[in-house]
Amino acid sequence: MAEFEFNPSLVNVEVATAYLPGHSDPEEDQYTFAYTITISNAGDRPVQLLSRHWVITDADNLVQEVRGEGVVGEQPVIEPGDYFRYTSGTTLNTPVGFMEGSYFMVAWDEDDDPEDAPEKFQVPIPAFTLHTPTALN
Repeated sequence: MAEFEFNPSLVNVEVATAYLPGHSDPEEDQYTFAYTITISNAGDRPVQLLSRHWVITDADNLVQEVRGEGVVGEQPVIEPGDYFRYTSGTTLNTPVGFMEGSYFMVAWDEDDDPEDAPEKFQVPIPAFTLHTPTALN
């Protein structure tokens, strides 16, 4: 395997969130949110998202941790200069909360032997807020 170091800061994560009133039931303390994630690769090697780890915290400090392979049933390969976008969701017991986490990824060098393990790295996902339209007024 060729020796190289992939800089995880070359993988950029952008988040957009939306409250889903049609999927929520405030009388039952159920507030559902969608989040759309765009993962872009500014590096010069393909990267693949292998797994994710989320920490979801509501306004009562109830914490949910979610770990799993890939995202939305995929382990996407993101070519240099390209991006992958997906939408998922979560339900909180409060109208305000936040999520943060990390993606576990691998990068390949074009000279890698397919039987060699590619370089693995972690991409942090900074905290982002989930809130109903009137919760932060």
